[in-house]
Amino acid sequence: MLPILFLGPATKYFKKLKNKQLKQKYETAINEIRNNPEIGERKVGDLAGIWGYDVYHNGVNYEIAYYLAENDKGEVVVVIMAGTRENFWDAIKKYMS
Repeated sequence: MLPILFLGPATKYFKKLKNKQLKQKYETAINEIRNNPEIGERKVGDLAGIWGYDVYHNGVNYEIAYYLAENDKGEVVVVIMAGTRENFWDAIKKYMS
């Protein structure tokens, strides 16, 4: 299981998240990503190097955006952002530029 690091937007989102069922689904998804980082969908073009993972809750599609990096101890999963699918990838592009 790989260690995980949350960037500012992801940390802020998870702190504000009040829905316990959705929070549990995110935790399960993050554990799945930690066990197999290639479980998500690899993005191409502007978002090359970033992976996306879908989380569904009450008919709404939520996303987790992450990438793999190396630190002095080895590989680590870096969660960039999480949230609803609406305008999600545009916000990622804006954050990454």
